[in-house]
Amino acid sequence: MTEPTTVQKAKLLRTLYQAPEIVRVVNVWDAISTKVVANLPETRAIATAGHSIAAMYGYADGSMPLDLALQGVETIVKATELPVTADLDDGYAEPGETIRRAIAIGAVGANVEDRLKPLSESVARVKAVIAAAEAEGVPFQLNARTDAIARGEGPLDGRLTDAIERGKAFLAEGAALVFIPGLTDRESVERVVAALGRNTISVIGLPGALTATEYEELGVARISYGPLPQRAALAALQALAIDLYGNGVISRDLPALN
Repeated sequence: MTEPTTVQKAKLLRTLYQAPEIVRVVNVWDAISTKVVANLPETRAIATAGHSIAAMYGYADGSMPLDLALQGVETIVKATELPVTADLDDGYAEPGETIRRAIAIGAVGANVEDRLKPLSESVARVKAVIAAAEAEGVPFQLNARTDAIARGEGPLDGRLTDAIERGKAFLAEGAALVFIPGLTDRESVERVVAALGRNTISVIGLPGALTATEYEELGVARISYGPLPQRAALAALQALAIDLYGNGVISRDLPALN
């Protein structure tokens, strides 16, 4: 079977985002985590976790050099035939060029965060991403992130208003989705969906937040899990190491990979 082209993968990701069913992406950080997740029949697309890739290379979240970030993404793209959407922090110095390079290695979507930069600057960066993708002839699926709720100040009502304003502006420039970390309660989701529309919003699944099914019912398009899968994997490794330092025996109950 011929491997899908970058354009075909981008179109598939767009179809997944527009479908009534929420897209669940379990974030990965290297080749083997990609293969483990991609081999599950439920997996439709792969999302990288920038925080986790940075940790793999020994960097704090948001401080990894662009070349290393793209190297990590390329390793993941090569490990699967599924569409890969990459976490590319704020797009770095030149977001258009960053996306051009990401497309060149096979990524078909990306998170690019606003870090609460002034709205005009954030919109210009989204515009640069979309223009670069159009120049490459790829229907790139930008998951434009706003930190208005998670990192904004003041009452939630004002932060929601800011998130909606930024979301409308990002969608108007061609973003596929608006990623809004911190959107965790039903009332807030309903308000944002009413303002931006169904199948336009992406969230991160957190302990105590709504379930994926609840988000789906409310019209959210995508749910991801950021660095949490890596943390769970590392916690399992740590627990195993502690056990081995104790009795020095691998348990017969060790989970087997499918």
